[in-house]
Amino acid sequence: MEPAETIRNAVASVSLLRVETATSPALLVAVRKIKLFQAQRFRATYADLLISDDFGPATQFFLDELYSDKDFAQRDAQFAKIAGALQTLFPKQVVQTAVTLAQLHRLTEELDHQMGIAMLSASAVNEVRTYVQAWKTLGRRQDRELQLQTVLSVGLELERLTRTPGLRLMLKMMRRPANAAGLGALQAFLEAGFDTFASMSGKKQLVSSFLSTIEDRESNLIQALFSPQTATIEKQLRQH
Repeated sequence: MEPAETIRNAVASVSLLRVETATSPALLVAVRKIKLFQAQRFRATYADLLISDDFGPATQFFLDELYSDKDFAQRDAQFAKIAGALQTLFPKQVVQTAVTLAQLHRLTEELDHQMGIAMLSASAVNEVRTYVQAWKTLGRRQDRELQLQTVLSVGLELERLTRTPGLRLMLKMMRRPANAAGLGALQAFLEAGFDTFASMSGKKQLVSSFLSTIEDRESNLIQALFSPQTATIEKQLRQH
C-alpha cells in the first residue's frame, strides 16, 4: 500500500471512531478519562526522566505527542491533506515517520475507544480498578505489544532523521510555506521531534538508553496488567 493511502486510511478510521464516540456522551466521557489517566500514568512512570537533563526533552516530547490526552484532530486533518504530497515534498525517511505515526494513532484511538466501551460496563468501585478491569475485558495483548513497538519505532525513525544531511535546514525552509498551507501542526511535530532527538544523537548512546527504558517499563506494565494477580499493579497505579 502506498504511504499516502496508508495515512488517509488511518486518519479516516480515527475520524469514524471520533464520530461514533461523539454520539454517546457517556462513551465520550469514558474515553476522555482513559486518555487523561494514561497521560497522568506516563508522567508518573517517567517522573525521573522528565527532570533529567539528558532525557527530559525526549520524555516530554513522548508525553506531548504520543501519550497525551490532547485532541489531535488538527494534526490528523493536516496529515490527510498532505498525504498525497508527502512522497514528492519530503525525503523518504520523513514519509516513513509520518506513516508510522499515523498507524500508531489509529491503533491507539481504536484501543482507547474499545477501552471506553469496556469501562462503561465495569463494576469496579474506583478509577484504578475500573481501568484495570476494562483493560482485561478488552484483552488484545498482541495489539498492546504492537502499540509499544510502534511507539519505539517513531523514536528510532526520528533519531534516524537527525542523521539525514541537510534535513534540518530543509525543515526550517519549509516552516513558512507549511504554515501558509495550514500544515503548522505537522511542521511543528517534525521540527520538535528532529530537535529533540538531535540533542541526544551521538551522546553516550542516549537515544538507545532512552528507548530501552521506555520498552522495559512499558513491557513490565503490560505484563502486570494482564497478570491474574493485579493487586500490585493497582497499588502502583494508585500512586500515580
